[in-house]
Amino acid sequence: MMGIGFAKGTFVLAAFVLAARCAVAQEAAQTAPSAPTLPPGFTASLFAQGLPTPRHIAVRENGDVYVTLRSGQAKFRATDEPGGVEALRDTDGDGVADVSARFGSPDIDTGIAIHDGQLYFSSMTTIFSVRLDDGLVPKSAPEIVVADMPESCCGHRTKPITFDGEGHLYSQIGSPSNSCQTEADKPGSPGLKPCTLLDEHGGVFRYSATARNQIHARDAKRYSRGHRNIVALEWNSEANALFGLMHGRDGLHDLWPDYYTAEDDIELPAEEFHRIDEGDDLGWPYTYYDPRRRQRMVAPEYGGDGKTPADAGRYKTPLIAFPGHWAPDDLVFYTAAQFPARYRHGVFIAFHGAVVPRRKDVGGYSVVFVPMTARGEVAGPWEIFADDFERLRTGSGAVGRPAGLAVGPDGALYIVDDTGGRIWKVSYDGGG
Repeated sequence: MMGIGFAKGTFVLAAFVLAARCAVAQEAAQTAPSAPTLPPGFTASLFAQGLPTPRHIAVRENGDVYVTLRSGQAKFRATDEPGGVEALRDTDGDGVADVSARFGSPDIDTGIAIHDGQLYFSSMTTIFSVRLDDGLVPKSAPEIVVADMPESCCGHRTKPITFDGEGHLYSQIGSPSNSCQTEADKPGSPGLKPCTLLDEHGGVFRYSATARNQIHARDAKRYSRGHRNIVALEWNSEANALFGLMHGRDGLHDLWPDYYTAEDDIELPAEEFHRIDEGDDLGWPYTYYDPRRRQRMVAPEYGGDGKTPADAGRYKTPLIAFPGHWAPDDLVFYTAAQFPARYRHGVFIAFHGAVVPRRKDVGGYSVVFVPMTARGEVAGPWEIFADDFERLRTGSGAVGRPAGLAVGPDGALYIVDDTGGRIWKVSYDGGG
């Protein structure tokens, strides 16, 4: 192992490893996990394994793969390995990475994207970029794109990254709260009126994609509000619009047992899939979306009782209300040609699943496909595309949990399993 430092002191190389083929062969010789279940004609190969908490993923035009590693953060670390960005290359075209390198600081979290020849990636407070060159690991030092983004004290800190076609970068500031109660997590505690957390948190923000050393408080433009947490955020270049999925709140039964049963808490509230236009309000914390009633409801902290609908037209209605607690962590629009024509323009969504499954027959831990038009309109019912990541369970949840998605230059779909430490490459060969 060889340590290399970047020129700028704010970023150091965590580790650099060129994996020899014999080492990769030893790793592959370990008991291979079962592949996820896929529709007929699709196959999943194990592109990489043994990664410590891989999250979002980006694939370069030459096929090189970059994935963020959350392992450097004490809260998420399952091993002693540092975090950073893992770079992977398949040199012989067999669908398996045989060269890897790790770079970046250990506080890297989740967001990563490639735009205009630059690799962008984020910690909980900062977005960085580095110019890609002819090597697997960029030779130049990363630069700060946006600094001092609110981190929050209580979770929902992830900073996803996406770009429009007009020179803008988008990310989110999650809300450091479940429901903006006066006394957090106390049964019966009312919500803050107004919810002051929305002054700084709970929305998508827009920045310049080309400027450097931006400061969030000075340079960010609020694009939308009323979000609890959005990890899955993506610009649809065909529809020229932003799309995202919001993690719904928790604790309806625990905090308000007079209004909600334990069974209600399993199914409520929805995970909301939205087209997010500038100025939109998704309704958190004042409301939630009930997928059974197909209606936006007043949250109990703000006078709701499980039966009172919110004011019509005040908040955005989701394109799709997915089942509660599935935890959407990424999405990608499919514009390639490898998959059958019905998949073109549609969106794949990675659901991380509940930390502790609430009931055995409740889903999640899967990748869903939604058929859509080139204009960004839902064109049919959603369906499970890749499933059974959670075949092996532990007491704390699922062993396999989808976290990141990307489409490669050959049209294959890459699926990151952060708990299993794997990257799957899904291809279509037309077989049955």
